[in-house]
Amino acid sequence: MRILHLSDVCFPRVNGVSTSIQTFRRELARLGHETVLVAPAYPAPHEDDARTVRVASRAVPLDPEDRAMRWRALSRLDRLLAEERFDLVHVQTPFLAHYAAIRLARRRAIPVIATYHTLFEEYLFHYVPLVPRGVMRALARRISRGQCDALDAVIVPSTAMRETLERYGVRTRIEIVPTGIPLAELSGGDGMRFRAARGIAPSRPVLLYVGRVAFEKNIGFLLRVLPLVRRDIPDALLVVCGEGPALAKLTRLARALGLAEAVRFVGYLERTTHLLDCYRAADAFVFASRTETQGLVLLEAMALGVPVVSTAVMGTRDIVGPERGALVAADDEDDFAAKVVRLLRDRDLRARLSAEGREFARSWSATSLALRMEAFYRSVLDQAAASRLTSPQPA
Repeated sequence: MRILHLSDVCFPRVNGVSTSIQTFRRELARLGHETVLVAPAYPAPHEDDARTVRVASRAVPLDPEDRAMRWRALSRLDRLLAEERFDLVHVQTPFLAHYAAIRLARRRAIPVIATYHTLFEEYLFHYVPLVPRGVMRALARRISRGQCDALDAVIVPSTAMRETLERYGVRTRIEIVPTGIPLAELSGGDGMRFRAARGIAPSRPVLLYVGRVAFEKNIGFLLRVLPLVRRDIPDALLVVCGEGPALAKLTRLARALGLAEAVRFVGYLERTTHLLDCYRAADAFVFASRTETQGLVLLEAMALGVPVVSTAVMGTRDIVGPERGALVAADDEDDFAAKVVRLLRDRDLRARLSAEGREFARSWSATSLALRMEAFYRSVLDQAAASRLTSPQPA
């Protein structure tokens, strides 16, 4: 198959959508399929493969991390790719890429599908604070329903996301295909090297968050949990690995809570040795996002043998719900802190969860989930072919 991917976001912008695109493109290539990616051009340099098409873009007001592709350039996409044959169009984001994807697919009479990565009703009001939350939620639901029903099918990364779209009233076929993790890349790492480089004592209890430092990730909850943990374990340290728009606010919150020496913001680390070292340095991985549609970082932690303490809200339910490699905490600071303290104090529990997590993560391999995506693509193509056969022919 030849698949055209369109997205309003991609590396070098770091987030779950970028990771998902990269993972599936790589795995689908190994299965013998060819993908072309259309994505915005960014000011920061980035080395692309030969099958990536960058579109001229502009800055997005109030959002310095993202870029908006210029519609005039997108509207010429069909001519730019005139010599390319595609079986299917797969759009990853609901902004300009969505409309360009539908336009191109309809012109070529091929199916168009989308992955719904983000819970926008719990996301937009963080970035458009002057509009009432209820208004933003209602608008997000209405737009999502209309966009999904314009597609041939929708992919979601979790059960909760499917339930959300069904609650919106989406009538289009919805399929759950999570993003997998590259198990071969999640081995090695030296936690003591990470600790030594940052002056963290070998025996100091370390809690770790990895991911975008954004308002919707609920990292402030983790900061408020930390003093409760330190009542029982006074030297507990929280490491926040990532960057994003909430960093300055969270830094101020840490100081206000008297945690300046108990929280380390280490920025983004390369997804190779440095990040593996960071994971390996942790005694527990902590996560409390209320908007996560999957939670790949939870699986990465488990694959590396790091026990997880997490709430089971939205997409994280599918990962931590089985409680293999994880303790599930209520969306409550006292309960979350109690689970963390229990884990840090019980070496046997940590060892058991570490072993269970490694085994559980194997079932989420990128290869196995790419096979599911391949099967889904084929079913969409079969459905389209059957529809053409049964459609009334013009006189």
